[in-house]
Amino acid sequence: MLSNQPWYHGNITRSTAEDLLSKAGKDGSFLLRDSESIQGAYALCVLYQNCVYTYRILPNEDKKLSVQASEGVPIRFFSLLPDLVEAYYKENMGLVTHLQYAVQKEEEPEEEPEPFSLPPQLPPRNITCNECKDGHSDSSRGTDRGTELSRPSISDTYIQRLQQIDISNLPEDHQKSIQEYFRSSVCLDAEHVQNGNPTLPHLKKLTQSICKNLNSEIARTLPSLEVLQKVLDQPLSPGVGRLRSQLSADASLSVAFRLEQVTKLIYSIEDKTKNAVFDSVGYDGGHRKSLIPPVTFEVKWDSLGISNKMYLKVDVEGGKVFFKKSKDGPEDKYFVHNKILQLVKSQKMHNRLVLVVETEKEKTQRKDFVFDDTKKREGFCQLLQQMKNKHSGKPEPDMITIFVGTWNMGNANPPPNITSWFQSKGQGKTHDDTASQIPHDIYVIGTQEDPLGEKEWIETVRGALRDITNISFKQIATQTLWSIRIVVLAKPEHENRFSHVFCDSVKTGIANALGNKGAVGVSFMFNRTSFGFVNSHLTSGSEKKLRRNQNYVSILRFLNLGDKKLNPFDITHRFTHLFWLGDLNYRVDLPAQEAENIVMKIKQQQYQDLLARDQLNMEKEEERVFLDYEEEEITFAPTYRFERDTREKYAYTKAKATGTKYNLPSWCDRVLRKSYPMAHVVCNSYGCTNDIMTSDHSPVFATFDVGVTSQFVSKNDLSKDAQGAIKIMNCVAVLLTKSKTKFFIEYHSSCLEKFVKSPEGENQENTEGSIKVRFSGQVEVNIKKKKPYTCKAQPPCLHCLCEIALQLTPIIADPEYLLDQHILICIKSTDCDESYGEGCVALRSAESSYTEFCIKLIHHGERTGLLTGGIQLPKSDGKQTEKLYDFIKVGDDPGAGKGKSGDNTKISSSVLATDISNPSYMGVGYKSNNQADRGPSNIMSPRTGPSSGHSSKDMTHGNMSPKKTSYDHATSSPTTKTSNPISEDGQTPEMFDNPLYGSMSASRGNKDHLPPPDAHFGFSKTDLDADRQPPVPTPRIRSFTCSETKPQSSSATNTMSSGLQSLNITKKPVVPSRSEGGTTGLNRPPVPMKSRPGQPQELQPKPRDYRESSELPSKFRLQTRPGQPKDGHNETSQMKMGRPLK
Repeated sequence: MLSNQPWYHGNITRSTAEDLLSKAGKDGSFLLRDSESIQGAYALCVLYQNCVYTYRILPNEDKKLSVQASEGVPIRFFSLLPDLVEAYYKENMGLVTHLQYAVQKEEEPEEEPEPFSLPPQLPPRNITCNECKDGHSDSSRGTDRGTELSRPSISDTYIQRLQQIDISNLPEDHQKSIQEYFRSSVCLDAEHVQNGNPTLPHLKKLTQSICKNLNSEIARTLPSLEVLQKVLDQPLSPGVGRLRSQLSADASLSVAFRLEQVTKLIYSIEDKTKNAVFDSVGYDGGHRKSLIPPVTFEVKWDSLGISNKMYLKVDVEGGKVFFKKSKDGPEDKYFVHNKILQLVKSQKMHNRLVLVVETEKEKTQRKDFVFDDTKKREGFCQLLQQMKNKHSGKPEPDMITIFVGTWNMGNANPPPNITSWFQSKGQGKTHDDTASQIPHDIYVIGTQEDPLGEKEWIETVRGALRDITNISFKQIATQTLWSIRIVVLAKPEHENRFSHVFCDSVKTGIANALGNKGAVGVSFMFNRTSFGFVNSHLTSGSEKKLRRNQNYVSILRFLNLGDKKLNPFDITHRFTHLFWLGDLNYRVDLPAQEAENIVMKIKQQQYQDLLARDQLNMEKEEERVFLDYEEEEITFAPTYRFERDTREKYAYTKAKATGTKYNLPSWCDRVLRKSYPMAHVVCNSYGCTNDIMTSDHSPVFATFDVGVTSQFVSKNDLSKDAQGAIKIMNCVAVLLTKSKTKFFIEYHSSCLEKFVKSPEGENQENTEGSIKVRFSGQVEVNIKKKKPYTCKAQPPCLHCLCEIALQLTPIIADPEYLLDQHILICIKSTDCDESYGEGCVALRSAESSYTEFCIKLIHHGERTGLLTGGIQLPKSDGKQTEKLYDFIKVGDDPGAGKGKSGDNTKISSSVLATDISNPSYMGVGYKSNNQADRGPSNIMSPRTGPSSGHSSKDMTHGNMSPKKTSYDHATSSPTTKTSNPISEDGQTPEMFDNPLYGSMSASRGNKDHLPPPDAHFGFSKTDLDADRQPPVPTPRIRSFTCSETKPQSSSATNTMSSGLQSLNITKKPVVPSRSEGGTTGLNRPPVPMKSRPGQPQELQPKPRDYRESSELPSKFRLQTRPGQPKDGHNETSQMKMGRPLK
């Protein structure tokens, strides 16, 4: 067997193989591993002159093995792998050097068997009363006589339980029947089971006796319900009516089965009747089975500097918002849904909200309100978003809401009521009661240590959702591995929008063979958007952190979900949105002696001190697991380990044979997410319940607004075929590898007919542990006219770059379609066709002009390098279709409260909330060539995008800053993202070089608290920047930005490859600007209020944003003059055009 061979390492990763060979350090050291690209193939890795050479070993049709060695060497075939290895110990066999020293496998420490429950099985075959009395044992049970004799009989067990229950309120005949069954009849049923008859006839007799009246009532009721069902049904096929008649007339069927039929019939009748009634009255709401009652909010608003009370009544079903001076006042003043243009949330005051509404003469009016608290504001916003979605008139949604829940049930049945879980009620970031009745479009529920059967649990969940929403949700998918389960439910109206549903599971228990630990996953397409969900239960024990990390990598590599065409990519890159939930079992890494201190901190809600020692947060920060995954800030108490039936006491000690084991209170149960760059995703809640106490874990919930796409329908003239291609140019990769090989790039996307391979790259430098590769586009793809590369500029000018660019021809060349697409990039080796790193680029980043990108490369959860390049899309002349999720923005209006509430003043440009998406995905950063046209979507991501060297490692991963307000949305969208304006030390943070402000860091000088620039990510100025005009500063929220990422000069790229051991690309938060009056902070330079004459600032086209303009877009509006901004105005034009409405 291969496992006995010292040189065979199984399915280790390529990078692990390189590390093992590097440790060996001798030329001729070798090992074999499984191929990552071809199933059933192997990879022979050989060390020579401190470089690793990889050769594929492929089987032919006869399963004979051969090595892909140097050209000109005769191919030899071997039946067995050991024979092949033995032959290549000889010299001149086509390898870089002959095999000499086998690198042996590292011995893994033996795992301690942890307690686990076996997979669901048939009920145990208990012994009968007579056997128990006589002391006989059945050898077929596999237990010894002593164990058998000490076991109480099944009759005695149940009699004892019955004696502890008060049954005095039961009918006398029922009491006698139950007692008689457990005294003797249960033993007779056990005998029947032992003899091969599992029907339990005595139990059936007992239930028929107890349900005698119920059975007769069902027999009388069921035919009536079936008649009602027939009336509501479509014309039936022949035979169906007779089948149902037989069903109701068959008295031999069990009571439980007939009750189930009654229940299903009643639900079906209710649904069909509602549908028929709604259709008869012409009601066609987006969620017509979910009738949300009107909700009234008490708010304050300023009039002439005096605070007044007002009531806002939201009628979601009617599509109106009423403005009332008293709670029971007249409802004569209201705005219809299509007149409410935008909601702008204040970042400084988390209970303030601005409504932008349309008044007469196509003007807008701002209404500034202050709610009682942040939760009320969020509830109001969710109701208005729901109203917008319901009455949008769009045939397909472009935004849906998703509930994600995880619960370790502790092998105990759930309580009768679990609705608080699905309503996001409890601790942490929770939903307001006013929004708790809003149904989500998709519910994803993950459980661990689940004792229920699959069908029973699904019906329990559907029943709870039906109680909340009055909707009978449809089951989309379910997957179970032992007691780990994931269930996906969706609204009935979405059922036909799901496709390509896949399920899979991975075992990570002892020796990766037991399913007590592992993961289950579900993936699907919702219209044209891909989703993946993973529910995992990782190894337990505070000291087994490394084993949990290994569990994560195994799940990442072997969970088979999503598009099979994306074979080079693991689940990290296969989905637009990936959610990872479950009992991850990462603990608070403190000594056991700190247990009482931990409990005290929890009571005082000092969570940040404990989260700083959370193993998952620390492992993420060290980039060992969950690279670039996002998690909403944790503001709830640890969810493990409670005493059951209470949430007031943690049971952190457990007595075991080996001594006392400590399970310190920890956040074991988590929900993380990862989305493609610039994809819209907003977390609305993240917390745990207080009232579900049957387990030692509390259920955790998280809800999200998620952007989706559907089949694209062009607004352009179909007779004119859109022309154009996606141009990718000047790509340079720095790879962390010791492999000696050549590389090429594969481009994958749903907008391409098939994947595209680049020409082979040129290896320019090979330093210790890294290699730099430049990819040119001189061998064009889909290019009609090839031109010689004659540019002598270093680096080449933009015009010449476009001429030699690699061109990808999309299926649809409409620019609006392309803006929603992404390009997946995989760098592969030519020798073994294995991936050396994957990443993703959003085409929306190149919306307005040529844009440079910089993305981190990841393979199997490890950071493997960096890729820079440029991208350009076909020009767009038309206006983009607005998205529903653009309805809510995040920003600040410094002038709020200073003027009249109804003033038609323009919302200051400082209201421009940090408008980009998915800030931490893969470290993708963008820089537009035309900085004057650069919009927010081209700003580099703050969390992980490469900067000019301003790095702050503690700010790299997730939403872990203790300064963050618990109700700031963690927004990732093409248009909206929140920022954290305060640094961890409480000081006003330093600002990065922002193209909208010019080089701020250069003018301020080097600050002591900023680390020196990282040489790997420094890009020198080039010709592309020579003719760039100085940017025009305007008051705005200073969002997370980065230094301008320039194309690399040869000196810069040389430095980049010299020491890429540290790839921690980090962010530095930036403080929002103050009021329009130009008030400046103590530690920053003043920001000019007005634009400089003759230097208009143009923003890239984007969906209308009423935070910037008081006029509605209209076909009657005068055309903009050349050089005049389209979507915004400078301050001078604001002063001229803004006038108060009467």
